[in-house]
Amino acid sequence: MPALPERMQSGSSYPLGATCDGMGTNFAVFSAHAERMELCLFDPSGKREIARYDLPECTDEVWHGYLPRVRGGTLYGFRAHGPYAPEEGHRFNPNKLLLDPYARLLHGQVRWSDALHGYRVASSRADLSFDRRDSAAAMPKAVVVDEPMHWTYGNRPHTPWNETVVYETHVKGFTRTLKRIRQHERGTFLALADPYVIDYLVRLGVTAVELLPVHAFVQDRRLTEMKLRNYWGYNTLAFFAPEPGYLAEGALNEIRAAVQALHAAGIEVILDVVYNHTCEGSELGTTMSFRGLDNKSYYRLIADNPRYCINDTGTGNTVNTSHPRVLQLVMDSLRYWVQTFHVDGFRFDLGVSLGREEAGFDPNCGLFDAMRQDPVLANVKLISEPWDIGPGGYQLGNHPPGFGEWNGQFRDDIRKFWKGDPAMRGVLAGRLQASGELFDHHRRRPWASVNFITAHDGFTLEDLVSYNDKHNEANGEENRDGGNDNESYNYGVEGPTEDEAIRTERDRVKRAMLATLFFSHGTPMMLGGDEFGRTQLGNNNAYCQDNEISWYDWKLATSDRGRELADFVARLIRLREQHPTLRAAHFLRGDTEVVPGMREVMWFDESGTEMTQATWGYTEGRLLALRRVQAQGEKRADTTLVMINATPEKHVFHLPQPAANWRLACNTAAPAAPEIAWSESTIEVEGRSVVLLAATVRTEPA
Repeated sequence: MPALPERMQSGSSYPLGATCDGMGTNFAVFSAHAERMELCLFDPSGKREIARYDLPECTDEVWHGYLPRVRGGTLYGFRAHGPYAPEEGHRFNPNKLLLDPYARLLHGQVRWSDALHGYRVASSRADLSFDRRDSAAAMPKAVVVDEPMHWTYGNRPHTPWNETVVYETHVKGFTRTLKRIRQHERGTFLALADPYVIDYLVRLGVTAVELLPVHAFVQDRRLTEMKLRNYWGYNTLAFFAPEPGYLAEGALNEIRAAVQALHAAGIEVILDVVYNHTCEGSELGTTMSFRGLDNKSYYRLIADNPRYCINDTGTGNTVNTSHPRVLQLVMDSLRYWVQTFHVDGFRFDLGVSLGREEAGFDPNCGLFDAMRQDPVLANVKLISEPWDIGPGGYQLGNHPPGFGEWNGQFRDDIRKFWKGDPAMRGVLAGRLQASGELFDHHRRRPWASVNFITAHDGFTLEDLVSYNDKHNEANGEENRDGGNDNESYNYGVEGPTEDEAIRTERDRVKRAMLATLFFSHGTPMMLGGDEFGRTQLGNNNAYCQDNEISWYDWKLATSDRGRELADFVARLIRLREQHPTLRAAHFLRGDTEVVPGMREVMWFDESGTEMTQATWGYTEGRLLALRRVQAQGEKRADTTLVMINATPEKHVFHLPQPAANWRLACNTAAPAAPEIAWSESTIEVEGRSVVLLAATVRTEPA
């Protein structure tokens, strides 16, 4: 590094973060309540502080300064001076090195030490005490980024929502054991760009990968001491910087290479993002960034006792997205990932927390309004996890137009139906039609219901049919963690078995549930690895299992059973693509006759008779047929008939009138059987199976 100047120049209050112009770097950081702000520079190892400067100006609550001769690769952090008055919500402690909230790249990892706390951990006064130890040695450093952004091509797939099929996966776990990838690249963005990985996703037919958090996150101290690791990554340290472990060579262009390769194959990239809380925890947590810069602005605090954080997230703190500068932080981060890395959308962890104002959840809150009107975000997909643990925390269907929502009701109801619970037939009908009772308002479309049966949080599909109970002993909490209401069933044996009859039954139920998912209106999302039988050995909360429990076992994918199931999933996705009736762009209400005698959606029992109030009310009904019709062109219509049998026995279904030139497109009991013409007036549906008939019919008499 060239010789540094004695003092900083005034610089600019915008943009926030470290902005290198090739001759020097402008530093800007928000703090409404700080009285002084210092910039600290470090040697390339990050171990030795080599310079310290006062940021000379503060404009509109943004501290800023320009430092000539500071270029890309420089390591830095901040120290904030101000009142240490926890009972007033202030926790300034200049002995603590603070990470820039706008850091684009990190150097080093958190090294756990009590010095990371602003107070003396062992003090009888707890967080009212004050710790004078320097935390710099324990802190990662921000890196000034001056990396060119080159795109060979920039065409995003822009897949329409109603044609989207989401594959939820994990950057590391997806490729960690894939021997076709070079060892140092396994589990990184470079592996995602590998042609073998891309080809695999293309063969499967998914249109988007949804990546668990890739923002830099912290390895929790408790887990580290237990010799476990934060695998999922829901403990964000920096909203702009990627998790260093996901970069094989430490270069941001690795992310661009992955996105570019996926885009070239027609696959979108959606990021799971965690803006609802940070890794600093409760008022008894650490001081690493936001808390030390301006605790009272960045976090929601109890109004009449601001010493304490509001904990609507269950993690100890809740980010105060009502504050304009915090809202700006989230918006700047979202735009950064879209503009710099060309990502195609975001899934918001605990989205209800982001929509909370002082009076509670508000679908017209400032942050949601900002997202919906922002031109950069106008063409990306926005998906909310519509719950948190705060008051009124379950808001499924109540997000504003323009958002998709994870439909946890779909997950629960489909599991219950196939498990054999009573009184589920009418509920199933609603889920097959994109849960219109929840989403058919404000001109929303069926795609707003993001349907899933399994996700990272809970059982895999294989475990859903293999375990009656969770088995989280490896998490070190005596199996107390994780949900207890899994709506799972093991079909006679807990866990793996060599009993071929049980394995066959489990495979049949898996195929039936997958068919239900892909034949339902809404946006289907599948958990990565479900297509070949990935198991977590009954662990339904594998957040801390950065090992073979969570990593994909690619030997399963190459087994006969794994290949058969993956081929079947690809077939389901192709059928959904081929038939508009399986992915309607608008809600079907059954009040429009598309073909003489055929309304756009009609329901039948196994006798071919249209369902009545009495048959809907039969609590033991587990047989159902759904016919959908959608016009294609002026004189033709796509028609599908989905027949569902959730009983253990086979049943004969009578095909409803009028007759059609049906083809048997899919039978989950015979997954590899080819499509054939079906001229019979009845069809036998095996137990715990789904059959799909498809036809093209004329919309008017010949």
